[in-house]
Amino acid sequence: MKMTTKTHTLHTARIKNNCPTCFGSDGLEFTFSQEEKETIFQKKTAKQIDEKLYCHTCKNPIYPVNWTEDIERVYRYNKKIAETNRIGLKIKPLLYIVILLAIIVVATGVYFLFRH
Repeated sequence: MKMTTKTHTLHTARIKNNCPTCFGSDGLEFTFSQEEKETIFQKKTAKQIDEKLYCHTCKNPIYPVNWTEDIERVYRYNKKIAETNRIGLKIKPLLYIVILLAIIVVATGVYFLFRH
């Protein structure tokens, strides 16, 4: 059974804070994303939301250990704005068809076995 994995961007925000690396004030961008795994029978969205802060001026990721209090405050605000996809399992119609066919086969077998 083939499984595909997709990453969905939930929210991006360009912020005006100074970069802790290059001190530029126009290059920082938060990206919030979530992973989704899909098979022929189901789709499952991960609980974890990946958060990244990237500076387009110096072309570097900025890790949380380097964040200032101002960046942390803007991060908390943007995290609230980021709309998450529904977490959980979505079953596709093909699985219902397979289950229904299995029930029909078992019921038919039971019927012919005990029909005397």
